[in-house]
Amino acid sequence: NLQNILLFVHIKMASSNELYEQIEECFEDFQANHKIFTEKGNKAAGGRARKYIGEIKKLVTAYRQASVSESKS
Repeated sequence: NLQNILLFVHIKMASSNELYEQIEECFEDFQANHKIFTEKGNKAAGGRARKYIGEIKKLVTAYRQASVSESKS
């Protein structure tokens, strides 16, 4: 999917600060959807929460790479 490819390229080129901001945004979205899922039993919110956790995983991996790269330069 072209959107996933563009996101992947953007993540790989982002600085650790940019990735940190993206992680924060995804985590806020995860928290909101997790709360809706656990408190109201909304299954769609549970799916969105899992989606955001997956995105966070990708961003954390990219953050680690960017952080190591920036510390070496």
